[in-house]
Amino acid sequence: MKTLKTMLLCAVLILFTSCQYLDDFSGGPISVPPQLVLEENIQYELPFEVLTTTQENVEIRNGGYGSAATAHPRRKGEFYAITDRGPNTDFMDGKKFPVADYTPRIGLFSVTSEGDIILKKEIILKDPNGNPISGIPNPEGKGATGEIPYDIDGNQLPFDDFGLDAEGLVALYDGSFWVSDEYGPHIVHYSAEGVELERISPYGINDDNGGRKIPAIFSKRRPNRGMEGLGITPNQRNLVGIMQSTMYNPETIRTDLTRILMFDLRTAKTKQFLYRQENSNLSNSEIVGLSDTEFLVIERDGNFSGEGTVQKHIYKIDISNATDVSSTNDEDEFGLLLNGKTLEESTWVELENAGIVPVTKTLIADLVEKTGYPHDKLEGIWVIDDHTLGCINDDDFAVTDEDDNGIIEQKILPGSEPKIDASSLYMIKLNTSLND
Repeated sequence: MKTLKTMLLCAVLILFTSCQYLDDFSGGPISVPPQLVLEENIQYELPFEVLTTTQENVEIRNGGYGSAATAHPRRKGEFYAITDRGPNTDFMDGKKFPVADYTPRIGLFSVTSEGDIILKKEIILKDPNGNPISGIPNPEGKGATGEIPYDIDGNQLPFDDFGLDAEGLVALYDGSFWVSDEYGPHIVHYSAEGVELERISPYGINDDNGGRKIPAIFSKRRPNRGMEGLGITPNQRNLVGIMQSTMYNPETIRTDLTRILMFDLRTAKTKQFLYRQENSNLSNSEIVGLSDTEFLVIERDGNFSGEGTVQKHIYKIDISNATDVSSTNDEDEFGLLLNGKTLEESTWVELENAGIVPVTKTLIADLVEKTGYPHDKLEGIWVIDDHTLGCINDDDFAVTDEDDNGIIEQKILPGSEPKIDASSLYMIKLNTSLND
């Protein structure tokens, strides 16, 4: 197999006319199809640098490229990944941001002929005036979650109107990006240089910005579990976002029901569909468009391997026969009601009796079974070809606070040989084609 891969690689490197696999001729490394140089089910760490080291000698790493991944729309050996709001841990009534001026960013990565993964470019996210944003929460009226931001010393920080907790990523053919987040939740259009072009928020949020809107119901998202995944249909007409967990509609609810939003970029019309998780309080952390009606979805828990039952699944879903559960008025605070109850309050039997059908789903990959997957978070999918996926994890910038005492700790993977968690790529082969 290795001999065959070597022969194929040599052929690819000779065929300079296949420019989709190559950089320009400026002397940069050649990007190659990962199938030729990477081994299946093996961990390949993404590059990182140390942002700072705390007084307790904890490294805060500028890795974090694990909140989402997406294929470069033109170059087969390259992919984009995005960070979230930056290093943070739970603290009192909010979050502690040890690097408070951190700016969320998009990274362009490539696979080289030596089998290395390199960071080719960073795109810093900016507000409409071109100023770098932060990952600090939004104030009231702009997408507030109720989380109060603090610096590393416990001092309260000011809110950021344009702050973003980025979680979903789409790369368009024109070089621009769409990003979904966990605050508003917002869906933000950024130029190829990272400058905000449009911010789409639920009704009642950012009402003064002139942007298009999504239904008000999505502002009921649970703090830190907003629009965790964002995809687009192959014709690049419809954005499709998925909520991480059950929304707090009308109050604290943690069941196995999540919502999918479809947003038509031409008309701004929306549709909503229900997704049923395998158990309550799981996380849907990625969605990738395969066709107008079929998508890949990550469904996972937050456990590490070796800590009991662990779920890191990738499903292929179909919305063809699912019921659009949109309300007749997008400004309805609680969305469509069923016998006076929200959909989140209703049981699946009640939903079925009302003729509401969720999306169908088929398991296509179990990352624990394939790779042993040692990480707690599976959050990004790079579709490499019809039988091959690249999967990445979120390492939380290598920090945590397991004791909830306000002291930042190193995020260590459990096991006989403790190791600092790192955002990594796993290339996995599917048993069936994504086109089947």
